[in-house]
Amino acid sequence: MEHILIIDDDRSLLGLLQNCMQGIYEADTAWNGKQGLAMLSQAKYDLVLLDVMLPGENGFDVLEKIRKQYAVPVIMLSAKDSPSDKVNGLGIGADDYVTKPFNMEELLARVASQIRRNTVFRDGIPQEKLCFDKITIDPQVKAVSKEGKELLLTGKEFDLLYFLASSPGRAYTKKQIYKAVWKEAYVYDDNNIMALVSKIRKKIEEDPEHPRVIQTVRGVGYRFRGGE
Repeated sequence: MEHILIIDDDRSLLGLLQNCMQGIYEADTAWNGKQGLAMLSQAKYDLVLLDVMLPGENGFDVLEKIRKQYAVPVIMLSAKDSPSDKVNGLGIGADDYVTKPFNMEELLARVASQIRRNTVFRDGIPQEKLCFDKITIDPQVKAVSKEGKELLLTGKEFDLLYFLASSPGRAYTKKQIYKAVWKEAYVYDDNNIMALVSKIRKKIEEDPEHPRVIQTVRGVGYRFRGGE
C-alpha cells in the first residue's frame, strides 16, 4: 500500500483526509513543516500533500527543502487561488496545486495520478510489467499482449487500460478515469470513456459483449480484473 504524508496545521482536515484515504493509502500526518521534514527523513513516502499556510516556515519554504533531498511527488494545498501562488508553487517544484475548499474525489484522483506517474518513471526507470493470468502490460514500450500475442492499442487505449490495471479490483468513477487519462477537467463527456472502453474490450476480452476483464460497476464506473 502506498504511503502518503499530509502536512497541514488544520487538524480537522488532517482527520478527514486520513478517513477518506483509509483502505486506499497509508497516511501519516504532520502539523508543521519541521515535523513533516523530520518524518520524511525517517520513512519512505510515495506522495506528500503540503499546505501552503503553515505556522513557522510556509509551505513554499518547506517545498524548497524537500526538493533539495527528495524526488517524492508533492501536491500543494492552499486557500489562495491567485495565479502567482500557483506559478510560485509549480516553479519551486510542486507536481500539482489544489485550491481549498476542494472536492475530495478530485483530490484522490490527483493523488492517484501523481503516484502512478512517479511509480512508472521513478528515477527514469519504468515500472515493471503488469502481469495477469493472460494479459501482460508493459509501460516502458506501451505494449499489451494476451497469451503471448501482441495487441495493437492506441495511446489513449493503453493509458486507460494501464490506469485501471494498476489497481486491479478497484472501481474508478468516470470522472476519475477522465481526469487521469485525458489530463484535463472532467466535462461529463461519458461518451468518450464508453467508446474507449468498448474498443479495448474488443481487443482483450474473449466475449466483449460479456466482459470479464474490464467490468462495469453500476452507478460507479469501471474496474479491472486480472483473470478471465
